[in-house]
Amino acid sequence: MSERELVSLVCCDLGAIVRGRSLFSSELTEAEASGIGWVPANHALTPLGPVAETNPYGSTGDLRLLPDPATRVRVEEGPGGGALELLLCDIVETDGRPWECCPRQFLREALRELESEIGGRLVASFEHEFQLLEDSSAALPFSLEAQRRGEPFATRAMGALTQAGVEPERIFPEYAPHQFEIPVAPAEGVASADRSVVLREVVREVARREGKRASFAPLLDVAQAGNGVHIHLSVIDRDGAPLFYDPVRRAHLSETGERFAAGILAHAHALTALTAPSPVSATRLQPHRWSAGAMCLAVQNREALLRIPPLVELAGADPARQLRLEYRGADAAANPYLALGALVRAGLDGVRSQMPAPPILDCDPAELEGPEVERFGVGSLPDSLEESMRALTENATARSWMGSLLYEAYVSVKQAEIEAARDVDLKELCARYAAIY
Repeated sequence: MSERELVSLVCCDLGAIVRGRSLFSSELTEAEASGIGWVPANHALTPLGPVAETNPYGSTGDLRLLPDPATRVRVEEGPGGGALELLLCDIVETDGRPWECCPRQFLREALRELESEIGGRLVASFEHEFQLLEDSSAALPFSLEAQRRGEPFATRAMGALTQAGVEPERIFPEYAPHQFEIPVAPAEGVASADRSVVLREVVREVARREGKRASFAPLLDVAQAGNGVHIHLSVIDRDGAPLFYDPVRRAHLSETGERFAAGILAHAHALTALTAPSPVSATRLQPHRWSAGAMCLAVQNREALLRIPPLVELAGADPARQLRLEYRGADAAANPYLALGALVRAGLDGVRSQMPAPPILDCDPAELEGPEVERFGVGSLPDSLEESMRALTENATARSWMGSLLYEAYVSVKQAEIEAARDVDLKELCARYAAIY
């Protein structure tokens, strides 16, 4: 690596846009010790471009982007582009104290609560869907032809993600036109959300090198399936034993796991403000879109907000290590640190409050009638970003997770998006967000 190559020091902002500054690699050692300059108002930038006009930061204050050496990513030069090198950063005060609005710090604090209250460590992974913005006709969903048409992009993307340390498990075509999904191996704590950030940037980089564009936007076309982010999470104790698994209970979910799930469902409306936070997100979270049409817990049911994936025992696989909760109500407009931290705190509230186990949906929610529709929350998630933000505002517990300054800043960014989307038809909004994400 040449000392004159550029290294990017970056952070993920409240709108899930990766921003930062670049320097020569020869200056990195100094930057790892003292960081580089940043300002609070950068956290009031909206995904649409401008700074939110009403925000708590104004023009004052100074911060530092402090790179985390463990997050260093390098994707070597390839056809169509030079090497990509970046480090993810914490946002800190000029004396090194954590800044109260730093998303990585938000997640880190939630993980400390998890460990102090139930002796647990989080293991999580983010499963991303995205689409290549192509003018050509699409091959059939899930087909080998769709996979092969994606070459050499698919192979190069998997290679670049492997170089970046993301540990991609597979890539496959999905239901919507030119859509792919990449699951990655789980990681502990903050590293799991780091992988989500890196995956998106590496996939976009590979697409750019090939003269293509990859979009992780929640919805490209009103008539088609959208792009979700499935967040898989489990909790292990200090010795590494799974806390969500119990072989004698229903669905093999332990009492702790049931209460954790109950907490997520209890705060589901407010959570969407942090996990599906764009003006086009709510449209995807409707029945019959294979996303989260029912606000309930289910086993192997892709219409549920919270799902228990199958436990595979082929080749002697250990089901205890596989048991996890899959939250299906997120998308790439969400900052992964805020989304995961909020899910942890919601689950902890369920454990802390000893919430009763939620019912488990065992059928297609379209088959439900009468009181069962309400019981399983079919179609009851917020139908707009405005409604999601109202739910967050009215949920004192969820609001308290953020702290007053972070909450005020987040509201200001999302309110700016709501105002910009007002009176704009959904088709145009989809096109706008396709370009952003």
